[in-house]
Amino acid sequence: MKQKFYRFIFCKLFGWKVVGDIDPNLKKCIVIAVPHTSWWDFFLGIFSRGILNIEINFLAKRELFIFPFNYFFKWVGGAPLNRGKKENKVDAIAKIFAEKEVFRLALAPEGTRKKVEVWKTGFYYMALKANVPIIPATFDYGNRQVVFNKPFYPTGNIEEDFKILQSYYIGILGKIPEKSFIPK
Repeated sequence: MKQKFYRFIFCKLFGWKVVGDIDPNLKKCIVIAVPHTSWWDFFLGIFSRGILNIEINFLAKRELFIFPFNYFFKWVGGAPLNRGKKENKVDAIAKIFAEKEVFRLALAPEGTRKKVEVWKTGFYYMALKANVPIIPATFDYGNRQVVFNKPFYPTGNIEEDFKILQSYYIGILGKIPEKSFIPK
């Protein structure tokens, strides 16, 4: 029922579509959502997840998890991240993957909604350490679609792997085009 509700709002009312999927048997992965240029991207992710009818979690800065918003963010799969704490985030998140039976983590490799020239590498090392695939997802505002691509298994050669991962985003523009990540 919820899936039909999400599909009606997202597809019929907003005119967007979801292309591809995430195999429900893939219990652990990192979903990278690019480009991340607007807070609207959060809603694209929520609706897409609802249409796929699959659990996908996300991390957000701790400051967002204040009353009453903390209840909403936790309800939609969020967990607060203490960015100031002096701990190895890659190790901490790999530990979460090890402890949970199902954990699909969505994040933006840009690390911000501002224009960036280079992706942060944490997601890549998390995937390697947790031994999980990366699923490239595009927020394609030009074609009004969210695309979920096939899982990519990192090899440990970050330069070559980034070339492959970034190739999914050639020609894809975010809500604010001038802030979009442009692969080289």
